[in-house]
Amino acid sequence: MTSLHRRFPCIPDMEAAAARRMPGFVHDYLIGGLGRESGVRRNAASFDTIELMPRYLSEAPSPDLSVSLFGKRFDAPFGVAPLGLAGLLWPGCEVPLAQAARARNIPHVLSTFANRAMETIGPIAGDNGWFQFYPPNDPTMEADMIGRAARAGYQTLVLTVDIPAPTRRERDIRNGMSVPPILDLRTMFQIATHPHWARHVLRHGIPDFENLSPYYPKGSSLKESAAFVGRVMTGPIGADRVRRIRDAWRGKLLIKGVLDVTEAQAYLALGADGLIVSNHGGRQLDAAPTAVSILPGIRRALGPDVLIAADGGIRSGLDVARMLALGADFVLLGRPFVFASAAMGAAGGGHLIDILKAELSGAMAQLGCRTIADLPSFLHAPVAA
Repeated sequence: MTSLHRRFPCIPDMEAAAARRMPGFVHDYLIGGLGRESGVRRNAASFDTIELMPRYLSEAPSPDLSVSLFGKRFDAPFGVAPLGLAGLLWPGCEVPLAQAARARNIPHVLSTFANRAMETIGPIAGDNGWFQFYPPNDPTMEADMIGRAARAGYQTLVLTVDIPAPTRRERDIRNGMSVPPILDLRTMFQIATHPHWARHVLRHGIPDFENLSPYYPKGSSLKESAAFVGRVMTGPIGADRVRRIRDAWRGKLLIKGVLDVTEAQAYLALGADGLIVSNHGGRQLDAAPTAVSILPGIRRALGPDVLIAADGGIRSGLDVARMLALGADFVLLGRPFVFASAAMGAAGGGHLIDILKAELSGAMAQLGCRTIADLPSFLHAPVAA
């Protein structure tokens, strides 16, 4: 057993280490929601309602964790969720996370709001890479970004629809978390007392939105560029915009941020190849339902053949098994990959993947479950949809 496995045998240990190593204003952005933050808490707590029935007479061999998505076989049914501002949360983490995903053959989803460009991360992730697209409200910029994603080698576009307007996240308002950060006495003290994070910033530089920087007004300051991003990256995404993006993108199209059954059906009618059930980590609407509560109903309505993923609150391989048992084909995790990066540096992503695989394999072995596709048959107490 390696020293990393002894120090960080589970995600809560990684989260605790990350909290110690990150400045408070950065950590609050990572873990927080908005309002009373009940959405964040309910996401995690919802997994405790899911019971799985073990069957000990089973003579199943070692569980097979692999899953096929869009014709590619992955070694595990989970991937790296898009992480906006990941390069600020833990500077320099984005390249190692893409490398770890490719080395261990799981999907890696790069955010439009990542701090490294699609042209950098796309070749690193290879055919394990997907690009998460927040479409700008400028049609010319939208078309150009779609073209760039294709040229960067991405074959799957994850169109995210659940940010129609800016949100007010009280933690960030209180702490001065912005782009660029508000450097008052409080934030400067937090940076000075967290030297690991500060050294990474010095090494990797002040993060920028590299996917969006080609469109900044010429000669704009960092603050002016951030204001530009705030103006251009807002607005609802109606059926016409979805149809336009579908027509422009020749690869596979996933819609992320789906919660309503009727809208799920509508996205498929507009040409989507699959859906990601998500409430954006509890960060957009504090009253939004959890993926756990919504997923079974969407699966029943759409049938067994539609590709459905889910995210929100997953903190173990057992949680992965639970979400798959509810009807997901695979799941995404976001915050835990930042926890792992902050706790262990470049080795964090690979370590987390190994831990999740070990936990998932152990849970499936206890159940007597041989394959990922068999997990729904072990669901004991389905959550009411």
